[in-house]
Amino acid sequence: MRADEREWRDGRAALTAGRDRLGREASALYRGVPRVAGTALLCRDGWVPPEPVPLEDLRLEWDDRPVPPVVADPRNGLPEGYRTYAEAMAALAPPAVFEDRPSYRLLHAAPPVLRLGPARYFDGVNLGEAVAHELAARAHGLPLRTRVGDPCDLHRRTALPAITTLTVTASGSYALHWRDPAKVAHAGGLYQVMPVGVFQPLTGGHRDLDPWRCMVREYAEELLGGDEDYGAGFVQDDWPFHRELTAARRDGELRAWFLGLGVDPLTLALDLLTAVVVQDDAFERLFGGLVEVNAEGTVTMAPFGGTVPGPMQPAGAAALELARRHRDALGISSPARSR
Repeated sequence: MRADEREWRDGRAALTAGRDRLGREASALYRGVPRVAGTALLCRDGWVPPEPVPLEDLRLEWDDRPVPPVVADPRNGLPEGYRTYAEAMAALAPPAVFEDRPSYRLLHAAPPVLRLGPARYFDGVNLGEAVAHELAARAHGLPLRTRVGDPCDLHRRTALPAITTLTVTASGSYALHWRDPAKVAHAGGLYQVMPVGVFQPLTGGHRDLDPWRCMVREYAEELLGGDEDYGAGFVQDDWPFHRELTAARRDGELRAWFLGLGVDPLTLALDLLTAVVVQDDAFERLFGGLVEVNAEGTVTMAPFGGTVPGPMQPAGAAALELARRHRDALGISSPARSR
């Protein structure tokens, strides 16, 4: 391994080990930017509706040929011979799960209307992890972050929305994830609500442009330990688990809500914040096989009114705080103590 490759890998290790501290440092760089519910998650006015929006009322529009972003695939800080951050990461510090799958790019947000276009997963890695790495490596003047500019300007970069879902029982227990840095490319070492996943279709195009379908797959993978490879010929509408969760939603045993969206100050990752409130008996029936360890970390249940575990990913802290503020509207009976 060359000296510049070792230096890059050392910077990556510093990022992995210091995400919570680096996140606080990055947050301080955006003092004038609005926050979601008093957390570190960055936002714009209008990104957080005054009341939770039923997920079925979220309107998604599609733009097949969006204007390219201003900043894409930067080479800042890469070792010689590497064209993108994802290429360097795959060679020098690969996580257990790392595939360049089709994804969606958020082009415009005016909830309840969101406009999206096509992208790939590595589009987000190449900029988001690079801008975080730059801070960890103490690059003078943070040239890439400066070039990106406004973290909430969706035209400056490819913003891949993840769906961050707080899953909470009506009596007040929620699913909590610790993300193992040896297994994940993003937010390793932090706690997070669950499930969470990049908003992606199973294949290319926009045939899966429905957050609920993505959330169902994440439930199977993160809460129940299912495989991410669904195989050729998979039809989600015929999948028994999808049909069971969708029927529970239709029958009111679980209710899904959109809470808002925001941007992580360290990686500029963008999260759509949602909450799914499940009746206790339905939770036991649907998720009684809750795993303790999954492909991305460890899984526990935590009290909705308890202390927020730390370090918590900003999107998770924001989803939890918004749900606490709207617990009556969401149908959560547990009181929420202050953070």
